[in-house]
Order: sequence, then C-alpha cells, then structure tokens
Amino acid sequence: MEKKEYAVGLDIGTTKIVAIIGCKNEYGKIQVIGVGKSQSLGVKRGVVNNITQTIDSIRRAVEEAEIDSGLKISNVVAGIAGQHIKSLHHSDYITRERIEEVISDEDIERLKGQVKNLHMLPGEEIIHVIPQDYKVDTQSEITEPVGMYGSRLEANFHVVVGEIASIKNISRCIRDANLNMASISLEPIASSEAVLSIEEKEAGVALIDIGGGTTDLAIFKDGIIRHTAVIPFGGNVITEDIKEGCSIIERQAELLKVKFGSAWPGENRDNEVVSIPGLRGRDPKEITLKNLSKIIHARVVEIMNQVYGEIKNYGHDDQKKKLIAGIVLTGGGSQLKHLKQLVEFITGMDTRIGYPNEHLAGNSDPKIASPLYATSVGLLMQAIELKTTDVEEPEEAEESKKANTKKIKLWTSISKGIEKFITEVEE
Repeated sequence: MEKKEYAVGLDIGTTKIVAIIGCKNEYGKIQVIGVGKSQSLGVKRGVVNNITQTIDSIRRAVEEAEIDSGLKISNVVAGIAGQHIKSLHHSDYITRERIEEVISDEDIERLKGQVKNLHMLPGEEIIHVIPQDYKVDTQSEITEPVGMYGSRLEANFHVVVGEIASIKNISRCIRDANLNMASISLEPIASSEAVLSIEEKEAGVALIDIGGGTTDLAIFKDGIIRHTAVIPFGGNVITEDIKEGCSIIERQAELLKVKFGSAWPGENRDNEVVSIPGLRGRDPKEITLKNLSKIIHARVVEIMNQVYGEIKNYGHDDQKKKLIAGIVLTGGGSQLKHLKQLVEFITGMDTRIGYPNEHLAGNSDPKIASPLYATSVGLLMQAIELKTTDVEEPEEAEESKKANTKKIKLWTSISKGIEKFITEVEE
C-alpha cells in the first residue's frame, strides 16, 4: 500500500495551543485525521513568558492529537506572532557569470540567501524572505524570471523580522516537548493560506487575524504579499475591559463576551439585562447588555483604527494599490457579533468572515472549519507542502488501536472473573 505523507501544524497562541495532523486526499483537499487543543498558559501577546507552562500546554495538545489520530508526532511546522514581529522592504541583486545559461531556481535561492544574510539590529533575526517582483538587466516588473537570459538578477523583497530570543524560546519549548521544529511561519501568512482565494490575493485584500493576544495583518496585491503587521492587542484585552468595567472575574467576563457580546451598542435596549452569579454567597450582579456592548465597542474601535492605519501606510488610498477584495476577518475574535458591520463602518471597505473550509475535505469535523482554526489549518497546509512528516498509515494505526482495545477488554474480562471468583470463595 502506498504510504501517505502526513504533516503537523502547531499553533502556539495566547489563549490556545492547537496541534493538527493531516494529509492531502486524492482530490487535493486537506484530510484532517487528528486535532489536539489545550489552554495556553505560558504565552502572553504571542510571546512565551513561561517556558514550563508552555511546554506542558504543547504536550497536552500533542498527546490529544496523537490519541485522536492514532499516530506519533515528531516534526511540526510552528506559527509565530507577537508584538516583536516587524516587516521591511529590501532590494538586492546578484551578477551571473554564466550568461549563456538561463536563470534557474538556484539563482533565485542564491539571491534569497544573500538577503537572509543581511545584518539586522542586535537581537533580531530574519524569519521570512518573500520576493515581490524581479528585474532582469533592464527589464523590470517580472514575476517569474526562471528560464530567462540575463547577467544581472535583481528583486524587491518583503522581509519579516523577529526577536532572536522569542524565536529561540518557541524552539526550546517545542524541543523540550520532544518534537522537532521543521519550520517556523508567520501566523497571518499561514492564516492567509487557509482562508484567502487566489482571486482575492490577485485583486487586493487585507487579512485581519484577531487572536487572543495580537491582531495580525497581511496585505496581498497582484497575488503577492505586500505588507504585514502585528497589533499587540486582541480578544484578551476586550475580556480584561469587561472584567474591569463590570467588576467581575475573568472567566465570567469571557463567557459574557462570547455569549452576549456585540461590537455594535445600538442594537441593545436598555432593559436587556444578564445576571451574573455572586461569589461565595454574595448577591448576583446584574449587567445591562447595552453597557457590555459599549465596553466592547470602545476597544474594538481602538484596535481597528490601528489596523486601518497600517492599511493606509501600505498605500490603500493609491489607485494602483487599492484593495478591491476589501477585508477578510478571521481568528477567534472575528466571531464577535456585528464585528463585520463595525469594520465596514470604520474602513468603508467590503468585509467578510474567513473560514478555512474551502481547503478541507468534505467529511472533515465541522468545528475545524471555524475561523478559530484558520491559523492551525494554514500551518498544516504549509507542513504538507514541506513534506515534514512520514508516519504510519491510519489503517495500521486503527488496527493498533483495535488491538489495544481487545487487550483492554480481555483484561477487563479477566479482572471481572477474578473478582467473581474471590466473591464466591468469600461466600
């Protein structure tokens, strides 16, 4: 039987850690065979601030995914975000000695390698080097130079930079969880793989991934990534505002936000009230939904104004840089009620919610098609392309599971027999 190539995406977020195992089916869709999720205890705003807790959270998520799939995880493609991430634009070139030969992939890699060796500020490291367009001799605006003749190859690059310490901390947590980090990817780039169509990337689109600790932005135009940014605020600051504004505990604030929260205060009437149980015998606390949505609205407007500022910095007002496909919202925070309408009001741009279901096989678990799993699915897609993992067939794993189940049933039967025998002897 042909051995399928399975891969693993590991999303280390501020609120959750997700390990997702899958492969491509015969139709080219992503077949997810195992998902593990745990609460993220050692990460704040996308950055690891407690090594031990993060390792434990990764282990729990991985163990759950292994049990779900019946496979053993070894290599992963991990996501990175956080307020330390920044991007810049850089131009570089190489001179080719063998001009009688056409430009090859090796030439492209040599040029990218030259950019990767750029001297950054102390404590910084290059994560991604993404070519935007090329110039061969005097001919510019080339998207694919391979196969062309020329002596000088030049390119404009989008370079994503992060702090060495933050990258090493993630790497150490993964290593100490007995895993190998095959690659690391910027999370909004991974999310874009899962939720954006080729047509949207071509027309021009801004992907806004609202996570627990950060809000990540990735802008595409003409099929190429043009701008990335990380806003150091996410869903957790909204929860914190509700907690402070309503004088309740964090767990209650999160439940209020998810169940009754709205980004648009106008839709709630003054007499709509929700009752929160009091602590240790205290009287219940009544909170009006209008007041709740006012607290949420104020913080969401602040976050979206910062994101829109980044979109303007890219040059959205320029006709050539106009984002015709508008905005796509994804991530757990995108599920906030009436957020789409508020974003359209602030930016004046068409907006939709991005779901990763387009790339998933038809029989996939519906919960994975949630915006909550957009980054996880995107990381899995990247891992499959990189061919990071070789594991046993699920049929073999299923047989192994069945064998274990038989053993458990056998031991259960034996132990019941022993108990019965002891009872009879005692009688």
